[in-house]
Amino acid sequence: MKAIKQNQNIYDFKNKDDFAYKMKKGLSEEIVREISKQKNEPEWMLKLRLEALKIYNRLSVPVWGPDISELNLDDIATYVRPKTDIKSNWGDVPTDIKNTFERLGIPKAERDYLAGVGAQYDSEVVYHSIKEDLLKQGVIYTDIDSAIKEYPQIVKEYFSKCVPLSDHKFIALHYAVFSGGSFVYVPKGTKLEMPLQSYYRLNSPESGQFEHTLIVVDEGASLHFIEGCSAPKYSKVNLHAGCVELFVKKNASLRYSTIENWSKNMFNLNTKKAMVYDGAQVEWISGNFGSKISMLYPMSMLLGDNSKTEYTGISFAGKGQNIDTGFKVVHVGKNTSSVCHSKSLSKDGGISTFRSFVKIMPNAQNAKSVVDCDGLMLDDKSRSDTIPASDIQNIDSIFSHEAKVGKISEEKIFYLLSRGLSEEDAKALIVKGFASPVSKELPMEYAVEMNRLLSLELEGGI
Repeated sequence: MKAIKQNQNIYDFKNKDDFAYKMKKGLSEEIVREISKQKNEPEWMLKLRLEALKIYNRLSVPVWGPDISELNLDDIATYVRPKTDIKSNWGDVPTDIKNTFERLGIPKAERDYLAGVGAQYDSEVVYHSIKEDLLKQGVIYTDIDSAIKEYPQIVKEYFSKCVPLSDHKFIALHYAVFSGGSFVYVPKGTKLEMPLQSYYRLNSPESGQFEHTLIVVDEGASLHFIEGCSAPKYSKVNLHAGCVELFVKKNASLRYSTIENWSKNMFNLNTKKAMVYDGAQVEWISGNFGSKISMLYPMSMLLGDNSKTEYTGISFAGKGQNIDTGFKVVHVGKNTSSVCHSKSLSKDGGISTFRSFVKIMPNAQNAKSVVDCDGLMLDDKSRSDTIPASDIQNIDSIFSHEAKVGKISEEKIFYLLSRGLSEEDAKALIVKGFASPVSKELPMEYAVEMNRLLSLELEGGI
């Protein structure tokens, strides 16, 4: 069995830095006002941005995670508008941008099995579509900038209510300069059989992407939303500080799947949070394969009785990478449950850290929480850490945490060698088996993409 050589250029290609408008670097009130002006926003959104800027200037940089001192906002352009407005017909998208998403497989995925697609290039959504039958059912799926103008009452009701402006310094930055992202509203009782997807591509060097995703799944409704991210590699730092706010109403369900493949010069400081009401459930499926530094900890607030959440994630830290990920959950309602399954891989001196935080409130009777994290180090230069935290305030609750860190089994390698595999292929097969609990939860196209990313990371390195 010969190793399949992967094409590294499938993600690490770049277009000319050609744009209609690029904000000067740095962060100031003048820049925040100009972003709002460029987007022709209502006054209430400008006020929110300016308040966020004040909070950003007041808060300190977190000191408990990876060292992000290399990040300097004076070197980052916070807004880059491509040379196109949003299109609903794929053929109308400019050729260079269209070819970018064609190479990433987005239009094909749309044709094959997606109910709707949004594609963002730098700071603006350039393409958005939704199937006609969903429109007839009252489903709203559009870019967040259009939603602010077309559905102001719904957006104002939910925007920044799940993740507040003061949550941490980089979410305050996000709210000050955010641009692009998706808005989804699924009406009561509407169950989407096919997923919706948004894909984010950052092309411009020394810039940031700050998309905002806001999803409301109303009572008894269901949705699977897929998020993909990638960027080419540059010699200087890029920044991603997006935000995801999820509202999962009574007896509703939401699956949120993400494959992130940012370039190795990216600082990925992303924030994701869900509010889960009576009888509702939210699932997080997460694959993190890129960035120089990641700090990403999806969070579920189990507010309602009988609400549930599950997190299944994998991260990969290679040479020069510090991937700090995890999961947070707060049990508020009665009879709530949370399950976390995390896998991490590290090689070539990469640092992989998993953090968990479980809080069970005093009135959360019969709460159940299980945290399980496995780390696999592929050499003696790498590092894998597990940092759990728990705050259990109800004696009727059940909580367990298990962590394992190890290396590839010599016995398994020997067995596969005896079956005719090379040592490299044997190790790669073991690693993919280690990652299979995540890949099997993804739609077929994305499971293939995850395995491709693993092959790229492992090639010649084990």
